[in-house]
Amino acid sequence: MRLFLDANVLFSAAQAIDGRARGLFRLAENGFCELVSSTHAINEARRNILVKHPSAANDLEVLTDHLTRVPEGGPGLVSWATGHGLPENDAPILAAAAAADADLLVTGDRRHFGQLFGKTVGKVRVVPLREALQLVSRS
Repeated sequence: MRLFLDANVLFSAAQAIDGRARGLFRLAENGFCELVSSTHAINEARRNILVKHPSAANDLEVLTDHLTRVPEGGPGLVSWATGHGLPENDAPILAAAAAADADLLVTGDRRHFGQLFGKTVGKVRVVPLREALQLVSRS
């Protein structure tokens, strides 16, 4: 199963060693899933870590070395994602997940992605972290 990680999941994994988000990395290390993300998401996570938890910046860099960076979705995919009610800054996340053929887009952003939770958009199912862990653990 291929999981696209949003910036907030990367942020959480970096700043909470024993947290749920870090659990996805452990599952990936054991071959249960593949983790991917885009430069857009990684840069957003990096900016937020440097402002809110600078001591976790190195952890973020180590974690991003253990996932596959995928290309951004092109303008057509970003427009498609915007059409699903996402704001301009979040549309590239769904677009990149779709372009990467991700099975799941894992995000904690209930404000912008909440209306898509549990739904499959294109071929990507949008899920919160807890659901992603359950799905990967069952596969």
